Amino acid sequence: MPSLQIAIVGLPNVGKSTLFNALLKEQQALAANYPFATIEPNIGVVPVPDERLAILADVAKTKVIKPATVEFVDIAGLVKGASEGEGLGNQFLSHIRECAVVCHVVRAFQDDEIIREGSTDPVNDLEVIRMELMLADLATINKQVEPKGVKEREALDRWQMVRAFGKALENSTPIVRLIEDEGMRDGFGLSSFGREKVALLAKELGLLSAKTELFVLNVSEEQLMETGVEALNKQYCMQLHLQPSHLIVMSNKIESELATLADEDRMAYLKELGLEQSGLDRLIAAAYSSLQLQSFLTAGEKEVRAWTIRKGMTAREAAGVIHTDFERLMISAKVANYADFVQFHGWKGVKEAGKMRIEGRDYIMQDGDVVEYLIGK
Repeated sequence: MPSLQIAIVGLPNVGKSTLFNALLKEQQALAANYPFATIEPNIGVVPVPDERLAILADVAKTKVIKPATVEFVDIAGLVKGASEGEGLGNQFLSHIRECAVVCHVVRAFQDDEIIREGSTDPVNDLEVIRMELMLADLATINKQVEPKGVKEREALDRWQMVRAFGKALENSTPIVRLIEDEGMRDGFGLSSFGREKVALLAKELGLLSAKTELFVLNVSEEQLMETGVEALNKQYCMQLHLQPSHLIVMSNKIESELATLADEDRMAYLKELGLEQSGLDRLIAAAYSSLQLQSFLTAGEKEVRAWTIRKGMTAREAAGVIHTDFERLMISAKVANYADFVQFHGWKGVKEAGKMRIEGRDYIMQDGDVVEYLIGK
């Protein structure tokens, strides 16, 4: 199954542990009002909200629902100098290296009772964290050795990319920009290298600034009510030079309160705030989207389940997510569109309505496909 582990990072006291606690719906992280309240990384597995599962469970007549999950890692607050070991920085940076996504939490709220430890404003706070990640990457790059006397194309290409990474980092350009932006690659002498090749080497080297980035802007309830999510998103996307889809505006304090409410009260509170979804739901959806992930569904009497796969995966590759043997032994798959499966009340109904398909191993999976595999021996 594709890894979806998200590192929650930021300066001390910007709301990281409050966000993490809300994600887990219980106080598993120590959200104390002083730096380094979180020493070891807290890890929590959180279900991905998916309204389709309860409906499928009703169709399949089962009470067992297993949603897709994401794993959040609450990493202690970084400080300026973390790349050189300040504030237990080396230990924290190593935890980030294991994650697929870096979620930067930046503080936009004012509260004189909550200490600012190096935090000033969202723009400067983000610059500090990004710089520490890039400095750690630069140290990694500087340890690479030039392959002298070597004529193999692969080795020479690798060294060319390593040198380009170094130039980018010295120019305060995170490696993720080289991966995502073709024009940026051209500017650093990587015009002959595609996104996948650059990303592969960055992953091999464990470069922190190559991670997919998301951004949580932690605001107050007053800011949400007075300005609104959309206006705040637009304002801070301009200030932070971000794409709107990568910035999630939320009040971590409100999210913590929402997490304790019953569903009916939760929906009423969201409506009062003028929101259709909680910030946590928007964060998880953004993580899915940024990593090009989607879910396919299985529905039987034993359970209804969502399985996480990468977009573009074949039916055979997706079978391997369920069980490694399934990828090798798959013969074919029964496939139905989710809406059809619900409308016609399950496999018998979609078959009779001509809405069930038999797909082979090379079928490209679609989000929301309801699937039943035929596996050989």
